[in-house]
Amino acid sequence: MEEISIKDFAKVQMKVGTIINVEDVDGADKLLNLTIDIGEDSPRTILSGIKEFVEKDELISTQCVVVSNLKIRKIKDIESNGMVVASFVKKEDGSIQSFSLVKPDKQMQNGSLLS
Repeated sequence: MEEISIKDFAKVQMKVGTIINVEDVDGADKLLNLTIDIGEDSPRTILSGIKEFVEKDELISTQCVVVSNLKIRKIKDIESNGMVVASFVKKEDGSIQSFSLVKPDKQMQNGSLLS
């Protein structure tokens, strides 16, 4: 794995956000369309390939960590403005054995920064 400097890592901005809406993405088996409040004037739309690991209803009101300074990426004609951070364990065959959203251990203000 390539090592990066602390200067490179400092470019990544991560914020706490609350998921306020979850929808399926037409024609996508793995994607969910998440609306997340990260403490800005309006919530963000973020597409995430986590559909097979979570129940949509369980995500509503859940806080999570979002990479907030990624370039906007268009997926399935939807602009995704960030990335949800998650952890996972893979089996030997490459499939996912265990999955978890990365989230604060207590309620935090939306937009709180991680470092």
